[in-house]
Amino acid sequence: MLRQGIRREHVFAVCATCALSDAVLILGGVGGIGAATAAAPWLLPALRWGGVAFLTVYGARAFRAAWIGGAALTPTGQGAVRLWPVLATCLALTWLNPHVWLDTVVLVGGIAAQFGAAKWVFGTGAALASLVFFFALGYGARLLAPAFARPAAWRVLDALVGCLLWTIAASLAFGAL
Repeated sequence: MLRQGIRREHVFAVCATCALSDAVLILGGVGGIGAATAAAPWLLPALRWGGVAFLTVYGARAFRAAWIGGAALTPTGQGAVRLWPVLATCLALTWLNPHVWLDTVVLVGGIAAQFGAAKWVFGTGAALASLVFFFALGYGARLLAPAFARPAAWRVLDALVGCLLWTIAASLAFGAL
C-alpha cells in the first residue's frame, strides 16, 4: 500500500480492498472464531505456524531487498501499473497471510467475545478503525514521496520491515499467542 500511495497509483482501490478484507475478517472473528476453533482444534496451531513461516519468508525477502538496494519510487500518477495485478497481490498478501488471520480473526474476535452482546459494536469499531488506518496510510504516503525517491530510504525501510516481520514471527513461535 505504501508503494501504491507514493506512486499515486490505484490508491483508492487498494485502500478499499484492504479495508473491506479487514472488515470481513474482523466481523468473521466476532461472529464465530470460538466455534471454529472448538470444531477444529488444529486450526489455531496451523494458523500460528503458518504465520511464522509466512512472516519468516517475507522478512527474508525484505532483508534481501535491503541488501540489494537500488529501489526508488517516483510518484507518477499515471497508472503505470495495471489495476488487476495490483489488487491480486493485495488480496494474496491479505487472505493468504496467516498472521492477518491471527490478528483480525483470532485476536480481535477473542477480544470482542469479552464484550458479550456488545461484541458487534466492538467489531464494527475495529473495522472502522481499520478503514481509517488504510486510507490514512494510502493517501498519506504521498507525503513520503520525496524521502522515498532515494534508494537509501527504501533500504532502511526494507531492513526495518524485515526486523519487524522476524520479531512478530519469533513472538508467534515462542509463545506470545
